[in-house]
Amino acid sequence: MVHDSKVLLIEDDAQRRHDLSIILDFVGEDVVATASPGWLEAVLAAGHQRGDFFVAYVDVSPPEKAVGLIEALAAWDKGLPMVLLGEALPEPKRSDEQFRQQIIGRVDYPIGHAPLVDSLRRAQVYRDQQQSDPSRIYRRDAELFRSLVGASRAVCEVRRLMAQVADKDVTVLILGESGTGKEVVARNLHYQSSRREGPFVPINCGAIPPELLESELFGHEKGAFTGAISTRPGRFELAQGGTLFLDEIGDMPLHMQVKLLRVLQERTFERVGGSKTFKADVRIIAATHRQLEDLIQEGRFREDLYYRLNVFPIEMPPLRERTEDIPLLINELVERLEREKRGSLQFSSGAVMSLTRHEWFGNVRELANLIERLVITHPYGLVNAQDLPKRYRHLGDEEASEVVTPVQEEVSPRPSMQLAHDLPAANLPVHGLDLKDYLDNLEKTFITQALDDCNGVVARAAEKLRIRRTTLVEKMRKYQIQRADGGSA
Repeated sequence: MVHDSKVLLIEDDAQRRHDLSIILDFVGEDVVATASPGWLEAVLAAGHQRGDFFVAYVDVSPPEKAVGLIEALAAWDKGLPMVLLGEALPEPKRSDEQFRQQIIGRVDYPIGHAPLVDSLRRAQVYRDQQQSDPSRIYRRDAELFRSLVGASRAVCEVRRLMAQVADKDVTVLILGESGTGKEVVARNLHYQSSRREGPFVPINCGAIPPELLESELFGHEKGAFTGAISTRPGRFELAQGGTLFLDEIGDMPLHMQVKLLRVLQERTFERVGGSKTFKADVRIIAATHRQLEDLIQEGRFREDLYYRLNVFPIEMPPLRERTEDIPLLINELVERLEREKRGSLQFSSGAVMSLTRHEWFGNVRELANLIERLVITHPYGLVNAQDLPKRYRHLGDEEASEVVTPVQEEVSPRPSMQLAHDLPAANLPVHGLDLKDYLDNLEKTFITQALDDCNGVVARAAEKLRIRRTTLVEKMRKYQIQRADGGSA
């Protein structure tokens, strides 16, 4: 798991503390381990403070002493979820609901991998609903538009649709391939709506086993099933007054689709094993990479639920259909790495040109992963076309030699990354240049040359440029390029 914050482990048994620290480290968590006496002093002495932790694991001997520790933890950080280890504890003296919700579960010894990972996931979901950490809110807001950078017609259309529906309390269905930024759109819709002060609660319907999905959505009462050791609210309760994001809705089992449809119609629900009816004051935003119409034909998705969800559809374009946005996305991604102090780098014009020819089946997520990889392999360096991984090299030797890159010694360090573009016979002008216009002119020139070489046959020109025919047709319309035979795109 990857988090900005750490795990606080308070365990009085030295051997257990050591063993559990190793296990948590193995699953990718950064652990601060201490005994209960002087735990706060140990945390502060290590340079940590309130808000640095997203969960606390507590095991104190004898168990009766744990009550005071739990209350002290709750007083120190009101948004810190706690997982109790080992023996059952006496009921804490405090009775307020907020305090009791901070105790999100218990894990017994010997600790298994599945219960531990499940408790970490539940803790992160709980912690993400808290609004008490300004630094977390700042980081979240700063990254909202990460996948919406661009000036292409497709991205402008997405932003236009978002502006129309953001403040309308209606259900939105976001469609698009994996990695196109569907959750980014959902978060933007939430933070631009009247529900922005409420929680944004995401859930991936395809990542949770079918037998657990109902409990995850609606919660459960104590004793509702084996392992239900305490009452636990579901995502609908956590999202009250805010937005519930149902990601990969196309992977939801049919029996759950029926129950979700009822909630959408009645705006009420009950916990698993309970009879009390709760009002669902949430806005639903759903997303999927699947073609729901095809699933309906196959009998794997309910048609009535589809029409309930598809009130306002927004389709995210794949990156290969908006390659003109790639330079802007690269700039945004590298600047984000710089803000996080994880490194920086520059790209030559040849490297950018090569990346614009890639198919990008992983979309923006694939591009982000590539940038992170290059920051490691070329820290603070200049990436040329030949420095890209083999699958991203789409320039011939002759083309690569024509694209002149800056001399390494002349590249001065800058506080923020800039794309290094040079004209064929000169370095970057002293006063800079309009990168978008330069790339547009370069792209238009190559498209025209390809069409001339192929006698105006669009399919052959697209093959020569290593892009789809539909993509080439769209670019011809954009640049108003006529075929060699005088026909239009």
